[in-house]
Amino acid sequence: MSLLSVIRRWYFRDGLSQREITRRTGLSRNTVRRYLKSDIAEPAYPQRDLQSKVKAFEEVLISWLKREARQRRKERKTVKNLYEDLLPMGYSGSYDRVAAFVRKWREEQRLTASNQVYVPLEFAAGEAFQFDWGENYAFIDGRKTKLQVAHFKLSHSRAYILRAYPTQSHEMLFDAHNHAFRVFNGVPERGIYDNMKTAVDKVQRGKERIVNRRFLTMVSHYLFEADFCNPAAGWEKGQVEKNVRDARSIIWQRLPRVSTLTELNDWLEAQCIADWQSRKHPQFTDRTIEDVWYQEQRQLMKVTAPFDGFIEHSKKVSSTCLVSFDRNRYSVPASFANRRISLRVYPSRLSFIAEGQQIAEHPRSFMVNHDVPGKVIYDWQHYLLVAQRKPGALRNGAPFNTMPDSFKHLQSILLQRARGDKEMVEVLSLILHHDEADIVKAVEMALDAGCPSKQHVMNCLSRVITPPQPAPIPIGSSLQLITEPTSDASRYDTLRGKRHAH
Repeated sequence: MSLLSVIRRWYFRDGLSQREITRRTGLSRNTVRRYLKSDIAEPAYPQRDLQSKVKAFEEVLISWLKREARQRRKERKTVKNLYEDLLPMGYSGSYDRVAAFVRKWREEQRLTASNQVYVPLEFAAGEAFQFDWGENYAFIDGRKTKLQVAHFKLSHSRAYILRAYPTQSHEMLFDAHNHAFRVFNGVPERGIYDNMKTAVDKVQRGKERIVNRRFLTMVSHYLFEADFCNPAAGWEKGQVEKNVRDARSIIWQRLPRVSTLTELNDWLEAQCIADWQSRKHPQFTDRTIEDVWYQEQRQLMKVTAPFDGFIEHSKKVSSTCLVSFDRNRYSVPASFANRRISLRVYPSRLSFIAEGQQIAEHPRSFMVNHDVPGKVIYDWQHYLLVAQRKPGALRNGAPFNTMPDSFKHLQSILLQRARGDKEMVEVLSLILHHDEADIVKAVEMALDAGCPSKQHVMNCLSRVITPPQPAPIPIGSSLQLITEPTSDASRYDTLRGKRHAH
């Protein structure tokens, strides 16, 4: 409309020619002529029947749109995807017709939703908590990292807690519950969730759900009831939905740069508790959230033990004593090579189980850049049995690059001698029978002496592990002998006489 006003002003008031107006606006001369010949001061566009070719596919499109509305936002198909799905079904119209239909349908749904009426909810103390995942970014170890943030909120007191994780997997979900119930100092009667994949395997009609078995085990451990919302009905847990949005301005805007994820979670926990202490409760306006939480604790069930929230996988150990997980590889003792073991996955560590016992444990490594190869995490002690049979592998063995620096220094000296590799293996094998710290100290003592060898290290080790001789106990002057006793054997003769008399 503003362009039409300019065209009319240039022509009728400023006296510009149609050619000049065409050059300035980039419009065709016919368009400019049509605007100037008519008396229309406001452009009107002809109404087109947007459903002429879409009408035959209206029911299909609506069913697809309803289906996509129930999906997570990032998993929904775009309008272009829906248009491409219509083409094999015989649709011959343009993409614009489909896009216009989708816009109109979504606007109708939005207006319908805005006219809905809701009932205010009120929860008793200890009755329920609400849970949801959020997504935020943080600078960890100098790198901008995408995080999945678990949000818990007590429905009565409004006390909440945030905890960040790399993913939304089962072990992260279970660990978040452990920390939330620790901070809340108890467990409510009911937990309100959406239909997340880590909890619900399948959504059935109405309130029926096929709940994930591992999630059900966690619920059984803490003895609360899991209540799942209807699909696309976020208002049923509106408190935590609002908390996900509000936390961005309350907490994340002043997020510091941290070195580790643990440091970040400690900071988040402290910030949440500090906010309880200062924020007024929305219902009990004369008290803070912390004041109401203190009263609600009495209605919470106490936690006797945290849930052992691991996820177990069966893994095959390679011939190089490595187990693959999430594109990374971790070492286990050589005696389990080419065998099948169990891997228990925790949020920050991996536990390797065989024959009912833990055989190895490693800190869990997460891939930051998926375009680079995964890491290989070694424990050099896992390869001692191989080195005893093949001492030559010690020289270039990749696992032995992780040995303590004192061991590497000793190795560089011993490998210059004949049979030095075997001698070094014998030194390393001492760790199978003694504490590693004692062996390190003995090796450092041998290096300081200037003539390290296996015999010298063993001698130093015996001195390290042998307890020192206790100092003599001082004798005070009060215990000194004043009157020395005399030796008198005559009393024994008396006893002898009595015995002979019998």
